Amino acid sequence: MRKVSFCLFLILALVLSGCTSNPSSSNLNKVGLLLEDTIDDKGWNFKGYQGLLKIQSDLNVDVYFKEEIDTLQKVKSAVSEFHENDVNLIFGHGRVFAEYFNEVSTQYPDIHFVSFNGKVNGKNVTSLHFNSHAMGFFAGMVAAKMSDSNNIGIIAAFSWQPEIEGFIKGAEYHNSDINVTIEFVKDWADVERALQILENMNKDGVDVYYPAGDGFHIPIIEEIKKNGHFAIGFVSDQSDLGDSTVLTSTVQHVDNLYQVVAQRYNSGQLESGNLYYDFGDGVITLGEFSSIVPEEFQAEVLAAIDNYINTGKLPTEE
Repeated sequence: MRKVSFCLFLILALVLSGCTSNPSSSNLNKVGLLLEDTIDDKGWNFKGYQGLLKIQSDLNVDVYFKEEIDTLQKVKSAVSEFHENDVNLIFGHGRVFAEYFNEVSTQYPDIHFVSFNGKVNGKNVTSLHFNSHAMGFFAGMVAAKMSDSNNIGIIAAFSWQPEIEGFIKGAEYHNSDINVTIEFVKDWADVERALQILENMNKDGVDVYYPAGDGFHIPIIEEIKKNGHFAIGFVSDQSDLGDSTVLTSTVQHVDNLYQVVAQRYNSGQLESGNLYYDFGDGVITLGEFSSIVPEEFQAEVLAAIDNYINTGKLPTEE
């Protein structure tokens, strides 16, 4: 287990001693984070780590994290260790932790367990869900607009991802003649398989891609850049990978959501069960548009997003 010391963070991000104290009026003692992989992925896991640091900074509590926790036995061991260190809020940074937390939570009634995108039950278990259908919809509009071949492709991790259907609907809304090819890597981080799918799609004439997997999205975008094609970024704003390549990004502000959840727990207002978040909550946005996306079309998409925030309706539902 690694404990993050905020006082020394600017000098050394990962240290083994802390220098914080708990506010006397808070419900929150210390916070733990479990990750399936490592924080070095420049995507989903790193965003979870950033969220942990936000909690530490804003709420002045000690925080811990453990990487590569990918089995029930590892979860049980990690939770036991956290419990010994007086951690009473644990984030499991992924869908798999919902099932694990459903099983272990009854043994630790003094700990609140939080995971993502899974179904949970129990008085001390919460699952956070991004309503990512809409972000996929708006990204699909952009992809269809910028495709010269009328062939766009989704390289996704798993079929259950809501942004996939949204992407297809948005693309078809903008261009009824668009052809959308979908392939599943069936893993968040299998770069080799994702690149093979990309090669096959290239041969089929796809010229705009949505690599919806945070473990392989960056290598995919780098390869797309070499081919002179376009991409939609995933999880974070990836415009820095190339303005002429990344048309926009579907951004999930996981770090902000961590902060919101911890504050709610600290004030005794965190609900158990399955909670849903969307554009209107400020935790989902589109990233920066590429300069090659026409400004009038950018304005059209942004207006559609504003309308969705205000009415809850996508353009197809008007």
